[in-house]
Amino acid sequence: MTKLAKPRRRFWRYLLRALLAWFVITELLVLSLRWIPPITSAVMIERWVGARLHGDSRYRTDYRWVPWRAVSPWAPLAMVAGEDQTFPSNWGFDFGEIKDAIDAADHGARLRGASTITQQTAKNLFLWDGRSYVRKGIEAYFTVLLTLNLPKQRILTIYMNIAELGNGVFGVAAASRVNFAKPPSRLTPREAALLAAPCPIRTSSTPIDPRPTCCAARRGSSSRCASWAGPRICPSNTRAQPRLNRAASASSVTSSTGVVSTMPTRK
Repeated sequence: MTKLAKPRRRFWRYLLRALLAWFVITELLVLSLRWIPPITSAVMIERWVGARLHGDSRYRTDYRWVPWRAVSPWAPLAMVAGEDQTFPSNWGFDFGEIKDAIDAADHGARLRGASTITQQTAKNLFLWDGRSYVRKGIEAYFTVLLTLNLPKQRILTIYMNIAELGNGVFGVAAASRVNFAKPPSRLTPREAALLAAPCPIRTSSTPIDPRPTCCAARRGSSSRCASWAGPRICPSNTRAQPRLNRAASASSVTSSTGVVSTMPTRK
């Protein structure tokens, strides 16, 4: 055995041990989320550190965990309809949406996001903002772990609680109190759609952003909600929505993969 062979073997042995340790630690961390609510998230920490670095001593993180049963059923429905309509059936990734985003970028359009709710949950919990390939690769790894270890209802519960819905406002409970002065269990269909709309981050002093871009985003989100649950969930422009049976309602559906989610029924 040459003198160079020993350091090389030692390097690969240490690398294998490091990778194994990384897998065990991250697997246990994700598996624990099945029963234990996260006390914070990477995005919350990043926002707090950023505020301190910019001298904003008034910044506060408003985060309070609420269980699934303490949230209006319209909230998860609106989030799925507005963010990731394939969530009940996908396995962490929406490959059709990814392909469409790449095709659009190839034709000169700005590369848009194609993240699912599971991917956004992975990013918010464990990662930093950015569009680097390294971050995307780690995001994909955590997305797989979340998909394999947690049922869909748990993933959506975590997402509803850690999603950034305002300046320092995280989760549907904090956003419901800041924007509508009520607990999340009392959110109406319209209020749930407004919270779930993909608008720019709102502050507590301007709970509903009036800018045209945000209004357009709310109309788009409302249209998607309408196609799922009927016009009564739409906050505005109901005449332009698809005409659905007035008896459309939300129901609980359990799939073969253990998914429990709120889905619409139509006649």
